[in-house]
Amino acid sequence: MTMYGLIYPTLDPENWPFSLEWLPRPAYIVGGAVRDALLGRTRDYLDLDFIIPSGAVAVAEAIALHYHAGFVVLDAQRQIARVVFPQATADFAQQEGGSLETDLHRRDFTINAIAYNPHTQEIIDPLQGRADLEQGRLRMVSPANLKDDPLRLMRAYRQAAQLDFTIESDTEKTIQTLASYISEVAAERVRVEINYLLANSQGTFWLIKAAENGLLAPFCKNATPQSWKKLVKVDTVAALIAQNWPQLSGELQQSVRDTVKTTWLGIAKLACLVHPEPEFAKIELQALTYSQAEIKAVTTALRLLPQLKSASMSVREQYSFFQEAGNVFAATIILALIDNNLVSAIPGDQSLQVYAPLINRHLNPNDLVAHPTKIVSGNELIIALNIAPSPKLGELLTEIAVAQAEGKISTPEQAIALARSLLVD
Repeated sequence: MTMYGLIYPTLDPENWPFSLEWLPRPAYIVGGAVRDALLGRTRDYLDLDFIIPSGAVAVAEAIALHYHAGFVVLDAQRQIARVVFPQATADFAQQEGGSLETDLHRRDFTINAIAYNPHTQEIIDPLQGRADLEQGRLRMVSPANLKDDPLRLMRAYRQAAQLDFTIESDTEKTIQTLASYISEVAAERVRVEINYLLANSQGTFWLIKAAENGLLAPFCKNATPQSWKKLVKVDTVAALIAQNWPQLSGELQQSVRDTVKTTWLGIAKLACLVHPEPEFAKIELQALTYSQAEIKAVTTALRLLPQLKSASMSVREQYSFFQEAGNVFAATIILALIDNNLVSAIPGDQSLQVYAPLINRHLNPNDLVAHPTKIVSGNELIIALNIAPSPKLGELLTEIAVAQAEGKISTPEQAIALARSLLVD
């Protein structure tokens, strides 16, 4: 039976966007593609990494030219290039050292140091990475390799979360010993790893582990033991929301933007790790190179949170809250539910019911408080009242919307009459 085909579809050249004939002999697939294939994990989008003994950039360029694919040199000195297809990315790197085995010994963890020769269908595993895969264990190749690229210290926790693996004890001790080197890593690269953990269902556990082992202190400077407790509560509350309001749970899983893959649940988690004051939180998030959309989402949620501590809000206050919250509503509710002044360590259904009226308003598209519909436009007011455009016009429209939400008016005529009376006053 072949080593690829039905058993390892990712490694089967029949599933690649280019022909095997374009690869020289020898050539090897390494890293995540081999690891995931051996684990039986499949992906809709192929991410292939090849080692070529020599001429890696030339091989990549020839493939890109023939298939009219995207091409970029990632590292000219180390001879690394990328070819981008519609449903796959293929990276080609020149072999480091005098042999494949030398190259594999320079990698981070044994499960990523397994190579596959697509020409011979041979698996090369000098570091017993397959045994670690079978044991569900993440084991370092060497302390020196982790020190050479300290981001690998964080990647240990990300990969443990993604694969649902444990970290071998000597590896974790080494990470603790080398933790101070993480400050040498660019904040942007660390932010990517944090985001992976925020998005993964197992990520909270491993994010806390990373913090306990000293990896997050340089980047989450205002995180406290209480911050990590809140992070655990986010997952608990999210599960309760899923049971009570599936639609709201669905919103929490949506991305902030198409171009920003952080979910609203991730925003709630991120808000637990920064300073509770929005302006200070903004500075922290900027230092971690978060996007403007993510920063605005976190700071808006933190700014609105105090409003939800009120025992009750008037219709006017609710209207104002919904107008400010917009898409941040779900994340803000999560933060309110985990607030220590409002709920116990493990929130229950009773705590959820405190916010049931607001949640139900948010989920009802016909609710005029959460989702007001204009019964009169600004231009119509200008004509009817013979007034000029000014900030006053916005105030009148707000008063009309609040009155409509309170059930005091329901027609354009009543709205214009209200606006006229307010002008007189």
